[in-house]
Amino acid sequence: MAMTTSTGKGPSAEMNVTPMIDVLLVLIIIFMIISPLAPRGEDAQIPQPDPHPQPEPPERVRTLVVQLLPGAGDHPRVAINRQEVPWDDLHDRLFDILKRRAEKVVFVMADKDVEFEPVAQVIDIVHQAGANKVGLMSEQGMTGR
Repeated sequence: MAMTTSTGKGPSAEMNVTPMIDVLLVLIIIFMIISPLAPRGEDAQIPQPDPHPQPEPPERVRTLVVQLLPGAGDHPRVAINRQEVPWDDLHDRLFDILKRRAEKVVFVMADKDVEFEPVAQVIDIVHQAGANKVGLMSEQGMTGR
């Protein structure tokens, strides 16, 4: 029972918190005993690197670049991945290359002396040959400068 020092004549309405504190202390002790026994989770198995790595096969050239170079005549010279192709054979060569590829992405790169009209024609030819995406590339992107 709680003791009061008041001089009041009637009963006191104050709550006695001592039993609640005792219960809380007992609960804390119980949880401290049980918590080391509780499961901590799943054991993780981390993959380790192979002690004898296999040499990687050389990566095939996946980037397809159509390059326009200054030339004499009506059209500039055209090269596919640095191999020159006659202007009239450009569509057929691109079609043959793209039909074997899953990624039908072609980059077009033109020399700074080439006008835009042939570049637009090459972009149209690339689309007609079956390319899904066409990107424009600068000389810096090709040489890595």
